[in-house]
Amino acid sequence: MGVVSKRSSMTFYSDGNSQYSHRVRIVLAEKGVAVDTVNVDPDNTPEDLASLNPYNSLPTLVDRDLVLYEANIMMEYLDERFPHPPLFPVYPVARAQSRLWMYRIQRDWCDSVDRLLAGKGSAAQQEKARKELRESLISIAPIFAEKPYFMSDEFTIVDCCVLPILWRLPAMGVDLGTHKAVQPLLEYRARLFARDSVRASLSEQEKEMVQS
Repeated sequence: MGVVSKRSSMTFYSDGNSQYSHRVRIVLAEKGVAVDTVNVDPDNTPEDLASLNPYNSLPTLVDRDLVLYEANIMMEYLDERFPHPPLFPVYPVARAQSRLWMYRIQRDWCDSVDRLLAGKGSAAQQEKARKELRESLISIAPIFAEKPYFMSDEFTIVDCCVLPILWRLPAMGVDLGTHKAVQPLLEYRARLFARDSVRASLSEQEKEMVQS
C-alpha cells in the first residue's frame, strides 16, 4: 500500500498468539506507525511490563508517558493519534455503530475463540464451541455480498477485529466449507488476507498458522 512509516517512540508488548494483540498490530500496520514490538510469552512476562501495567497483561502499548492495556482503547487511540487512513467513521452515529459491532463480535465470537485456542473444557465442550462459532460465522456470511468489507465500502476498525478470528480458524479446527451460502465470507476473508498491512502485522506464530 506504500504507506510511509511514521516516526514514533512507541513500544508494543505483544502476544504472538493472541487475537487481541493481532488486531492492534493490524492497526499499527495500516497506519504505518514505527513501533518497537516486543514479543512476550504470556506465561513469562518481563519485569518491566509488571511495572507499567497493573494487570501485567497483554497487549500493552507504551507511548512516552502513556500506557494502555486494553486492545480496543489502543485501537481508538491510534486512530485518533494517526488519523490517516481513518479506521473509525467520522460521524457519531456511524462511530457508535462500529463500536456496537465490536461489542457484538466480542460477545458472539471472541469468547469462543479464546476457549478454543486455550483448549479449555472437555472435548464435548470444545466441539460445541467450535460448532457454535462456525454456525454463527456462516449465518452472517450473506452480508459480505452487499459490501466488500464488514458493513462498509472501506476497510475499518471492525475488520481489524474480525480478521484475527478468521486467521485462526484452521488453528481452532473450524472449517467453513465451500457451500454457495458461505462464498461471500470466503471472498471477504481472501480480500483481508491479501492486504499488505495484514501480512506486515503477522507474528511468527501467526505465520505458522496453516491457512485453509
